[in-house]
Amino acid sequence: MSRLAGLKLLLFTVCALPAALLLWQAFNGELGANPIETLEHETGIWALRLLLVTLAMTPLRQLSGRAEFIQLRRMLGLYSFFYVSCHFAIFLVFDLSLSLAALFEEIIERPYITVGFSAWLLLLPLAITSTRGWQQRLKRNWKRLHRLIYPAVLLGCVHFLWKVKADPVEPLIYLALAVLLLALRMPRVRALLPG
Repeated sequence: MSRLAGLKLLLFTVCALPAALLLWQAFNGELGANPIETLEHETGIWALRLLLVTLAMTPLRQLSGRAEFIQLRRMLGLYSFFYVSCHFAIFLVFDLSLSLAALFEEIIERPYITVGFSAWLLLLPLAITSTRGWQQRLKRNWKRLHRLIYPAVLLGCVHFLWKVKADPVEPLIYLALAVLLLALRMPRVRALLPG
């Protein structure tokens, strides 16, 4: 097995672990007093964490000079979409009983739902076009399209911040990390990095 294949297998396993743990806890009744809320929170948090790690791949490649970081980015992005889709599906199934009318009402009436749903919509075309075939078909437009991850991660952070009422420290940390990772893409900031 090549080094890259080994890294991909390790990353695949690590990214699947939170979902496996949540399934284990769900089947064993270990999700606390409000299991649906726990599932929504954990899948949302993992979606955001993996989005931030996905954004970190380019600066890490630039700092280290190692191409493996870019070669792992697609899997991280797809896992991010998997977790955010689980987050959305749990909300739609358990909170709204699969009612599209209720969903549209929530989107209109609750700003944190509006921004969260918008983030999911922005990530949807990225997941669909993540294959090499789509990359070849879209050519330069593929890179432009995949820049939608930038507003998506910011919307995800805002969704988390607006959802949390008691203690905003954790969502503010995620937002600060997102802003930092986006700033590292600016040419003037990137020029300051070694490599």
